[in-house]
Amino acid sequence: MRNPERLQLSVAPLQYWWPRERMSAFYAEVADSAADTVVLGEVVCSRRREYKLADWMDLGRDLRAAGKQVLLATPTLVTGEAELRSLRETVQQGEFPVEAGDASALAVLLRTPAVRCALGPHLNIYNRQALSEHALPGATRWCAPAELPLVAVARVNPPDRPVVAGEGPLLTEVWAFGRLPLAFSARCFTARHHGLNKDHCEFRCRDDADGLVVRSGDARDFLCLNGTQVQSAGVHALVEDPASLRAAGIGSLRLAPCASGFARVLEVYDGLRDQRLTPRDARAALRDLPLPGELVDGFAHARAGMQRLSEESAA
Repeated sequence: MRNPERLQLSVAPLQYWWPRERMSAFYAEVADSAADTVVLGEVVCSRRREYKLADWMDLGRDLRAAGKQVLLATPTLVTGEAELRSLRETVQQGEFPVEAGDASALAVLLRTPAVRCALGPHLNIYNRQALSEHALPGATRWCAPAELPLVAVARVNPPDRPVVAGEGPLLTEVWAFGRLPLAFSARCFTARHHGLNKDHCEFRCRDDADGLVVRSGDARDFLCLNGTQVQSAGVHALVEDPASLRAAGIGSLRLAPCASGFARVLEVYDGLRDQRLTPRDARAALRDLPLPGELVDGFAHARAGMQRLSEESAA
């Protein structure tokens, strides 16, 4: 039985397109990790068909057998009837809770109130009233938008006055590790970079295991292109004392997969939440890893998102 006072660790949906064999190996590592929750599904581009719904469900059963709570995510941007049909199938599969990626998922969930669900980080929920309005009967958790500062998260869903849905108080999750999702488009940024259009993209995003970095005029890593998604070039790392996070009403930390070192990332955050590692130790351990970008934490502290992880914020 989970300790309600212990921070949970949640593995976010894979944002990149990895070969099937690599994905299988990755989730085998996750099955043996300290993660409590795993969110599965393709959330960036419907042209990525390495796994179909049946495959995600088979993987979900394997992870559930390993003791993980599993959710199936819906796309962040639904742009056509085929994607809407796929969304409906995900909501109606009936075996796993669903994480709503956009408003179209909420509309389908409203028509199927018996489905347990989570409110994903790309929904426009930035205040308590919005969270209350989005609290569907089956909702159990809310992942705050990645750019929402911790002080604002605490006001939206405070621990002493949490928003209540049909299942009870909503658990608050925050984006704690990984490149930050900044924007989505119906067009493909990666295809455009290669002089292609989305319908004839040649699946170029398969060549970039952690996305394609864009540099500024002064040669600084600025953004990252990932198909229809734009991410931060820096890797967000929320490294705080667990007690301060709990005091802000936070119950879960979302960790987004990267191509190298993610198993160690899970170990570091597990040590941090159990206070076997201090925030300073955790920061140092993350810096030793072959991560795809420098560590940043500005958004969490109401500053520019690309601000580097500081000694003060990790102390």
